[in-house]
Amino acid sequence: MIKKYMLFDLDGTLTDSKEGITKSLQYALRYVGIEVENLDVLDRHIGPPLVDGLREIWGLEEEQVQEAVTRYREYFKDKGIFLNAKYKGIDSLLEALVKADKTLILATSKPEEFARKILAHFDLDRYFEDICGATMDDTRRKKTDIIAYALMKNGIRDKEQVVMIGDRFHDIIGAKENGISSIGVLYGYGSKEELTEAGADAIAGDLAELKEILIG
Repeated sequence: MIKKYMLFDLDGTLTDSKEGITKSLQYALRYVGIEVENLDVLDRHIGPPLVDGLREIWGLEEEQVQEAVTRYREYFKDKGIFLNAKYKGIDSLLEALVKADKTLILATSKPEEFARKILAHFDLDRYFEDICGATMDDTRRKKTDIIAYALMKNGIRDKEQVVMIGDRFHDIIGAKENGISSIGVLYGYGSKEELTEAGADAIAGDLAELKEILIG
C-alpha cells in the first residue's frame, strides 16, 4: 500500500497513553458519582471521542457529560498528559517514512492543543508535516471530521494517495467516509475482529509489519 500521504492516529498508534487517559477518566467520573477502581475497565475510551464515550458507555446526561469533560481536562492537562510512552520502534518507523519522502500528518480525536504538546514532549513532532486534532468546544471531534479537516487544511485532493493508520474502528470508518484507504494496527487497543468488521484495507500486527505494508 504505497501512498504519499500518511495520516496517523495518536493514542494506541504512536503512543501508549493508557495510564494518562484512564486516570483522568477515573478522576472525572468520580465527579458525576461513578467510582471506577479497575482502570482496565476504561480501556474502551482510548481512541474514540471522549464526549461520545461518556454518553454511550456510561449513559450520562448532558450536564453530567460537560462536568466530566471539564474534570477530565483539568486532570489531563496537569498530570495525565505525560503519563504516556512512545511505542518501542516508533521513531525508527517514522524516520524511515520521512526518508522515503512520505508526508506524515497526525489525525487524532484528542484535542489538538494536547496533541501538539504530546508530540513535542516525545520529540515526534519533527516527523509530521501537520498536527490535526479535535477542538476544545467539540465542534470537531469525530474522526471522520478530523480526517476531512486534515485533507482540506493540507490541500490534499488525490485521495488515492492517502492512507489512515489507527488502532480503533473509528479510524477505519473515518477513512472510509472520506474515501481513503486504511490500515488497522493490533499493538494498540482495538481487536482484529473490530478492525476487520470496520473494513480495514490491511491489518498490521506490529510496527515491522506496518513498515512492510507502507514502504516494503
